[in-house]
Amino acid sequence: MPGVVGGGMRPLLTAELRARLSESADTTDPAGEPDRQVLAQLRASGLLGTAVPVRHGGAGGDAVAVNRIVAELAAVNPSVAIVAFQHFAVSARIAEWGTEEQRERWLPGLADGSVLAASAWSETGAGAAKRNLSSTGTRLADGRWRLDGSKAFATGAGVADIYLVLVRTASEAPPVVPGGYGADGQTFFLVGADTPGVVPELGFGLAGMRGSATGLVALDGCVVADADLLGPVGGAASVIAGVRESGASLGAVSVGIAQGAFDVAVRHAEHRGLLALPTVRHRLVDLATRLEAARAVVDRAGARTSADPGLTTLHSKLHASVAAEEICLDVARMLGSAGYHDGARIGRLLSDARGIAFMGPTNDLCRDLVAASWTG
Repeated sequence: MPGVVGGGMRPLLTAELRARLSESADTTDPAGEPDRQVLAQLRASGLLGTAVPVRHGGAGGDAVAVNRIVAELAAVNPSVAIVAFQHFAVSARIAEWGTEEQRERWLPGLADGSVLAASAWSETGAGAAKRNLSSTGTRLADGRWRLDGSKAFATGAGVADIYLVLVRTASEAPPVVPGGYGADGQTFFLVGADTPGVVPELGFGLAGMRGSATGLVALDGCVVADADLLGPVGGAASVIAGVRESGASLGAVSVGIAQGAFDVAVRHAEHRGLLALPTVRHRLVDLATRLEAARAVVDRAGARTSADPGLTTLHSKLHASVAAEEICLDVARMLGSAGYHDGARIGRLLSDARGIAFMGPTNDLCRDLVAASWTG
């Protein structure tokens, strides 16, 4: 049945928010612009506090809770889901690595939605593993830091209130060591969007996730305090390593996209009176089974019950993203000419599903990291 959450669990999104997200997905894709009104509704929903500890005003949810909310959002609006995923990721990093002052400053706002967070790690030429950064952080004589460079593919650019920025603080780039993500000599900073020198810019013209506000964030002489460091100077690789250990998985976005595609297939079959045909019912069951398999892998990553939770998180992203693209393709074939027109939902979902493979860690990087684990 369309819209059913895996395992028979009660949906977390209200019917009103679900309907508004679905409507927004229909309008933001052609425009290629974020829907600020629907983001305001998300901020007010209370959902953004999921990954924030209770003592800072949040729900204290684990990766299972994060993955579930992200999947529900993605079933109706993948662009908003990826914005929320990045918000949850930054919230968790501050809760894990932040000083008490940083937690008190940022976490309450991240919990109540008055602060929306985004990551700014990628940049042109840095590679999927983020090892060859050209953006820099230079310590000034007064103890502050000057950040310079340009970050690319930053989801939430221009709509976020705070960015978790990754720059190189070592005077020379360290040698590249295969099998890693990030490098020594890199440092994270928490940078408010209103900091002078922070200049977001959209206009990437993405094929998918067109309402995610994914674009550039320029750092032009951006000066931040030493207190804005997140984690140790030069120790960003340790922070990054903990991201995949958390169990929060981009595979959850893929599960939601696959759910959305399955819902389209069921509605199509109902509308055309095709559910009476055993062949159609069996085809839908096969799709549902593949969807549930992907959901189970993502759930296992979130639960962190495997012998190596970090590897399971990588596997969950790989499996779910591939499954989502295949499910979308199969649904498109089922719809035939009904889905082959400009603006068809299944076409948008297919583009969104393909986009997950390129989000960090990219699928190829996931494969490299898994293979590297076999050799110690």
